[in-house]
Amino acid sequence: MTTTPILKSKLLADRVNRIEISATLAVVNEASKLREQGADLVDYGAGEPHFSTPEHIKAAAIAAINSNFTRYTAVGGITELRDAIVKRHAADFGSNYNREECIASTGGKLALFNAIQVLVDHGDEVIIPVPYWVSFKDIVEYAGGKCVYVYADEDDNFRLTAEMIEDAITPRTRAIILNTPCNPSGAVMDAEDLRHIVRLAHERGIYVIADECYVYLNYAGEPFSAGSILEAKEHVVVIGSLSKTYAMTGWRAGYSLAPAPVSNAIQKLQSQSTSNPSAITQKAAVTALEGPQECVQQFCTEYIHLRDRVLKGLETISGIRCAYPEGAFYVYPNVSSFFGRSGIRSAADVAGRLLREAHVVTVPGEGFGTKEHIRLSYATSAREIDRAVERMRDFFAKL
Repeated sequence: MTTTPILKSKLLADRVNRIEISATLAVVNEASKLREQGADLVDYGAGEPHFSTPEHIKAAAIAAINSNFTRYTAVGGITELRDAIVKRHAADFGSNYNREECIASTGGKLALFNAIQVLVDHGDEVIIPVPYWVSFKDIVEYAGGKCVYVYADEDDNFRLTAEMIEDAITPRTRAIILNTPCNPSGAVMDAEDLRHIVRLAHERGIYVIADECYVYLNYAGEPFSAGSILEAKEHVVVIGSLSKTYAMTGWRAGYSLAPAPVSNAIQKLQSQSTSNPSAITQKAAVTALEGPQECVQQFCTEYIHLRDRVLKGLETISGIRCAYPEGAFYVYPNVSSFFGRSGIRSAADVAGRLLREAHVVTVPGEGFGTKEHIRLSYATSAREIDRAVERMRDFFAKL
């Protein structure tokens, strides 16, 4: 009697094995365990505003609940929200998108994920400047794409130029991801370099995916959007978020602005995943976009003070050097001078020991594509900045 051999099935799909857990989430998890044990942590790790969501935005959500606006909506968002996104972007950046070119999503990360999934196929190359936000690499690899890295110059404050991008373009280049202001470095692209890259990409049929999560947190000049380069609109996908602009991280309110064929594909993909964003969040987002904008400038003013405070503090720690951030709310100090001391071999070692020994939460640079840095978020109080700097100074002095 013959028996058919039993084939062992694999546990997980290959596409899941191509990606790693977010570096920031890993830090949050380890910090949470220490907090549960009673540790007094100073948190430089979280990439979110320390401000509360403005009252008028919260009131709009409460009104939505009280009026029973709690059912499913259109997949890409209610008409009122999509119109508000388009109008706000046009007013601030001179773009000319219409409702059909706008898709509201459950956060900016989902908007980015959707855009890459509908544009990038197996073997396509995607140019990613380094340092990069932790999810860029993994989302591209999940789609089957190949990451092509362009290394910004730390000695020039991580400035990214058009020439750097042009040198990396090949016949297989499908997209270029730009993030300005940049998470984690705080670098802001020169507007002319951005225009040059977008126009070059358009001429060659390459998409620019512009992650503009921090676009309003630009301290170097007037905020500038890739979506304002009207002649290249056919090859630009703007990824936007209300999370950082209006202190709405937990609300999960994001969007994409893209040519109609791309937006239609994004909507189709979203219809088979999350469907519509929360109805309540959508109403709050409308109020955020259409309501008073003074809070945005207030946040920016406070972030500038906090940036200057943390930079001044880092200057007191011998061995640390730090590029000057012109946007977002991060500093990205180089800690490589401590490698080789007390068993430290990497930024991950530095971040791990800072957490366990000094109880300061940071994120290691390996998650952002560099091995010499740690990321610190200064979206916290002045008191917490001072406490963290003092602990870091004591920690590094003992190495």
